[in-house]
Amino acid sequence: MQKITKEVYLKWYEDMLFWRKFEDKLAAVYIQQKVRGFLHLYNGQEAVLAGALHAMDLTKDKMITAYRNHVQPIGMGVDPKRVMAELYGKGTGTSQGLGGSMHIFSKEHRFFGGHGIVGGQIPLGAGIAFGDKYHGSDAVTLCCFGDGAARQGSLHESFNLAMLWKLPVIFVCENNGYAMGTSVERTANHTEIWKLGLGYEMPCGPVDGMNPVKVAEAFDEAIQRARRGEGPTFLELKTYRYRGHSMSDAQHYRTKEEVEEYKKIDPITQVKDVILEKKYASEADIKVIDKRVKAKVSECEKFAEESPFPETNVMYDVVYEQDDYPFIKHKL
Repeated sequence: MQKITKEVYLKWYEDMLFWRKFEDKLAAVYIQQKVRGFLHLYNGQEAVLAGALHAMDLTKDKMITAYRNHVQPIGMGVDPKRVMAELYGKGTGTSQGLGGSMHIFSKEHRFFGGHGIVGGQIPLGAGIAFGDKYHGSDAVTLCCFGDGAARQGSLHESFNLAMLWKLPVIFVCENNGYAMGTSVERTANHTEIWKLGLGYEMPCGPVDGMNPVKVAEAFDEAIQRARRGEGPTFLELKTYRYRGHSMSDAQHYRTKEEVEEYKKIDPITQVKDVILEKKYASEADIKVIDKRVKAKVSECEKFAEESPFPETNVMYDVVYEQDDYPFIKHKL
């Protein structure tokens, strides 16, 4: 892993702030009904992505996650304007407006989505890693899911095969405490989700998901293990989301005081404090970054607003019929 330098801290600050403000803008336009359907925001969990990206090799490593998936592809190199356009349902979006909020995807940047089915991405992540091992690649797949998905049976099947075949996959539980609106304490007899890996003799452990340094160190160790052919790791990233499960969440299951307590360890604030303490930048420099981020978000909004909706035929063009499909005989 590259050393965590002044430049890394400054990049983390600008990236995480941009992700936060990008999603704040999405929340605002959602209220205006410019973005429809469900909208699951990542506010508070940015350190997980920042630390992971620092440890990854973005020329070959892959990522797959659940429906809280707007900023991950941006971090992996997807043009944020196209991500916002996708949420608007515009033809310039990552899937020509047909995927929407929960299904951002980029084959080019090795981001394999956004998945609306809870836990549906877990066996897929193991499968992507199987493909890399089969073809002799040393690429590693990060398979991310929430604490609610950790209760799915498919997780156990994937863990079993990943260990049996020593697949280069890192299973990442982003535990923000509440699944949709039910606390971890109310969904299982155990609260330390990482211990699920012990039953498979899989290397596993908890990580401070609010600190990008701790995240980067944990991912680096797991990624290097996978590259050496030693198989998977299961990490539980203990994090917190400041907004509801989705925009329709009234958040009756937690208090405002609890949210405010977690904001005291906001990952963006933590990184900013280090920057100022170590004199990596001045308050004036920070304001320049803040202004740059604000302008970039406005640029994304303008692009999405001005982009056209896809033509109706696009919806039908992506559904195809193949007459000579193997093993299927058409009878008239």
